[in-house]
Amino acid sequence: MEPKKELPLAVVTGAAVRLGRSIALELARHGYPVGVHYHNSEHAARETAEEIRSIGGTAILMSADLTDPQQIKALFGQIRSVSKRLGVWVNSAAVMLSGDLATMTVADWDGTLALNLRAPWLCAREAAACMGPQGGVIINITDVGARKTWTGYPAYTISKSALETLTRLLARQLAPAVRVNAVAPGLILPSENLTAEEWARLVKRLPLQSAGTPEAVAQAVITLIQNDYITGEILLVDGGYALI
Repeated sequence: MEPKKELPLAVVTGAAVRLGRSIALELARHGYPVGVHYHNSEHAARETAEEIRSIGGTAILMSADLTDPQQIKALFGQIRSVSKRLGVWVNSAAVMLSGDLATMTVADWDGTLALNLRAPWLCAREAAACMGPQGGVIINITDVGARKTWTGYPAYTISKSALETLTRLLARQLAPAVRVNAVAPGLILPSENLTAEEWARLVKRLPLQSAGTPEAVAQAVITLIQNDYITGEILLVDGGYALI
């Protein structure tokens, strides 16, 4: 019997909570050592890392403010010091601030685009350099809202729409060594300022008439990692939300 192949390091940004946490856990279940990135959610990140270790996985905590380019450079300095080669990078960290184009502050606008768009760009090019000629996979977490006109979340919607374009640009530029794809979740987890009644109303409109699960998004990430003939694609995990 051939020895089991050792998998490369997979880093998930925003891995402490919500979708990032589920993706990190799913990667661990598939045998990847996982870099658990966090910024402010240290306690939750430690819980995620502990859960990964409890199922026999390897978790490495990594802290950085991704809106700061210098901290991104420092983060990759830490990654290069790890004994395992970087092979998977998942850009999951994001912020979703409510507002509208007439009242949103410049600080909220700039902060949203810095984390949701500029950080994935900077992280992707650093990740590709780390992966080197052996290559790897980069996955961006976008949103089905990238294809909608959500007037209550303008900076978020614009950042995710641009992230889909960035995904395709990176896929062309980094090929053939690095494949770049995205997963666009739909109604998976409600935002904090959404009432239960409004969430239920939105779910009822879906063709599948049910909310999705973080695990469904994580499974889509695994699919895009494992299929080595897919690049530049946006995989919707939205219960048909894009159809309405």
